[in-house]
Amino acid sequence: MSTIELAVLAVGLSMDAFAVAVCAGLSMSKAPFKKALIVGLWFGAFQALMPLIGYYAAKLFANYIITYDHWVAFTLLSFLGGKMVFNSFKQNETANAKEASLRPAQMLPLALATSVDALAVGISFAFLQVSIVPAVSFIGVTTLVLSMLGVKVGSVFGARFKAKAEFAGGLILVLIGVKILYDHLSAAQG
Repeated sequence: MSTIELAVLAVGLSMDAFAVAVCAGLSMSKAPFKKALIVGLWFGAFQALMPLIGYYAAKLFANYIITYDHWVAFTLLSFLGGKMVFNSFKQNETANAKEASLRPAQMLPLALATSVDALAVGISFAFLQVSIVPAVSFIGVTTLVLSMLGVKVGSVFGARFKAKAEFAGGLILVLIGVKILYDHLSAAQG
């Protein structure tokens, strides 16, 4: 996986976290750096941890599904991306919520929910022979920065960008899945 592909994937994975961070920012009258950093650290850490877990879990079972690895990557990324695109059309029900709490009891479920797709990407990484530590570090830092930006955007501009960010992230994941499948099928024929 090239650096550009990894960067595009990292941004795509970060869109869920960005969208939730925008919602958190919407409910903050002021979004100081400290609050944005807390949100960014939660989301960035989980976006880095989940693909690492998926990667090592897939390595345990790689011998059983190596023949179908490109289909697994395509299916997982397309499903998750499609789900994000579908969700981007839903009404935002959290826009009128009270100020977001940054306590672990509230942040942990959000961080887990926004990083489930990263677990599936980690599984895909195992089949694509991606160097996992630099990849998850890049994804984590990208998510940290975009989540912090999302808090700021939410506090300044409102809910206008949430659906667009989620749609773009989902579309990126689907396109990466299609590219993986295309590359593998082209290599098999050529």
